[in-house]
Amino acid sequence: MPSEYRDDDGDGPTRDIPFLTDDETDVESQNRDLHITSDSPASESSTPFPVPVWMRESAKSFKYKWVPAPVRQSLRAVARWVQGPDPPRVMRIKPFFPKIQEAPLRLVDRFVPKRRHRICLLGFVYFCWFLTWSLMVRHNSTAAYIKGHGKPQNLWCGASLWRGNNGCGLNGNDCRPFSSDTLSFRCGANCNSVQLLDPYHVGNKSLVYEGLVIGGPDPNKPNSIPHYRADSFICQAAIHAGVISNEKGGCGVARLTGSQSEFHSSKHHGIRSTSFPASFPRSYTFEHLSTSQASCPTDSRWPLFAITAITLILISLFTTSPAAFFWSTFLMLILHVGLVSDPPNDPTILDLISKLFSRLLPACFIAFILYRYCARPQLTSLTAQAEKTALYLGFAFIGALNNYTFAPLIPIQRLTPHDIKSQPGAPLALALILFLIISIALGQVHFLRVSGLLPRYLRLYLAMVGGLLILVAIPGLRLRIHHYILAILLMPGTALQTRPGLLYQGLLLGLFINGVARWGFASIVQTPAALGEYGGNRGGASWWGARPPNVTATVGPERSNITFWWGELPVERGVDGVSVLVNDVERWRGYVDSELVEEGRGVTMERGRKRWREGEDEEEEAEEPEVEFYRFAWMKGSGTGKYSGVGTWDAKGVWHGIKGKGRK
Repeated sequence: MPSEYRDDDGDGPTRDIPFLTDDETDVESQNRDLHITSDSPASESSTPFPVPVWMRESAKSFKYKWVPAPVRQSLRAVARWVQGPDPPRVMRIKPFFPKIQEAPLRLVDRFVPKRRHRICLLGFVYFCWFLTWSLMVRHNSTAAYIKGHGKPQNLWCGASLWRGNNGCGLNGNDCRPFSSDTLSFRCGANCNSVQLLDPYHVGNKSLVYEGLVIGGPDPNKPNSIPHYRADSFICQAAIHAGVISNEKGGCGVARLTGSQSEFHSSKHHGIRSTSFPASFPRSYTFEHLSTSQASCPTDSRWPLFAITAITLILISLFTTSPAAFFWSTFLMLILHVGLVSDPPNDPTILDLISKLFSRLLPACFIAFILYRYCARPQLTSLTAQAEKTALYLGFAFIGALNNYTFAPLIPIQRLTPHDIKSQPGAPLALALILFLIISIALGQVHFLRVSGLLPRYLRLYLAMVGGLLILVAIPGLRLRIHHYILAILLMPGTALQTRPGLLYQGLLLGLFINGVARWGFASIVQTPAALGEYGGNRGGASWWGARPPNVTATVGPERSNITFWWGELPVERGVDGVSVLVNDVERWRGYVDSELVEEGRGVTMERGRKRWREGEDEEEEAEEPEVEFYRFAWMKGSGTGKYSGVGTWDAKGVWHGIKGKGRK
């Protein structure tokens, strides 16, 4: 008896023919298993075929009818593109010349087959590196000696013998003695790269984004003794005088020479010094040391780096463990940067070790997160040993040595709108950097898409951008992206195992190490005052000292004295005094409860001696009139506001009024 006909008979010829819906292509419909239903009970309650797009969007329950159909269609296309191909590709690096690159691994398998023996060998490598490296660091920091002066003091490259503005107190008394004293010192290498990040006044000049060397030998007298103003950077002045070299550093002895009346400008050994045509109470020169008198080991940062680099290269070539490679690179480089190649501004090795270990624990926590979610996916099952060493480790070296690689080439000291606007070449450099970052990001987006991970990373980076926008909106604070923060933000996008990913992740790890070891965990938001901005539009103007006194001047008879008037003190802001700098030294300070109690609106000062009208203490009068530079600031107790621009009383007795707003 023939069987009864059924629509879902599995023997029928049209059993596995799928329906073509609006969001499918003819190619996709060729998959014969796409819509096959199952005879299991679980599938009986499910819809056997997908609902066409036009049917879903014509239903009353559809929520987005207000969006035009072309827009909905475009969004669907973007969503399908973001999802990537199905199935996604697994990103793995196939080594070039695999027999050559995997040769170190075969040697390890042959001679050290057991895991415990490999661990012991790795520990022995660590021991040899640390013993050699630490002994050289100790010798380099303690072996210097100058006969007749003892052990020299280690100086950071920006050390000086004077504190700016009124930091040395009235008449500079807090920085005495002015003469008859010596300082034996030792400077590291590469001190020529240190720059002023905030404007610094030298007479009527404002220096920024350059070194600070004021004075030197008289160009008209080749054999003259070079004299340097006390606020000059000692190490840069020593390079300028030829006492030490920028490449190797060295030792020297600075001898205080008291007051000097003129400081000449000259260029020697790659440094152009600044002139100053007036008197300054403290200056110094350098003593000549014979070869036998000074025992000063040269800066050993490059031999120490060679030891670290060779050790890491061996570890990279002979191990496939992501943990061994990553943590060896991280710990060795952060020790090298923090103590040798780019240490903080601390005078002794013990201070440097203390500061480094205060930063090491939080840095290790962040490094663990970066390893877990960025480095381990990148390095797992990677056998391209030479490529890993060249791309990942090589660019980690480049990032960690940022003070030698990127910093001298990129004219951006601080990534803030104020610095970018004021530093020459910074806007163009920033545009090139952004173009490079965007180009790299587009390449990484491609790899993330084809691997099916783009939706996840889009959510992550949208959350990051949202957080940054919230920080930007905080009133009174500036967003500052330090390079260690930049590394943290960008490293997640390098987690895929590709050759560009190896390069980018190694570079970012090096930048993270350099930023933390050199500068610490500086805040992502900072006040305008902390960034050298005074009286800015976002909170700086509310500071009591943001606006300096508005001073007028009257030259007296015979041009022998000058009277300055500043009017009523802004006592409503807490101001109770005035400070006057003459030739960059505080020569007068008055408060409402003492000198300002009677008049309180001005002061008369005489040429060649800086004194209050009724005062009794006077300096020796200058033999000949000289130019004098004046700046003024409000006082609030012992605190000093922003100093005004420079007003000049020239040698002929003519007053040239204050121009510019100046900076503290």
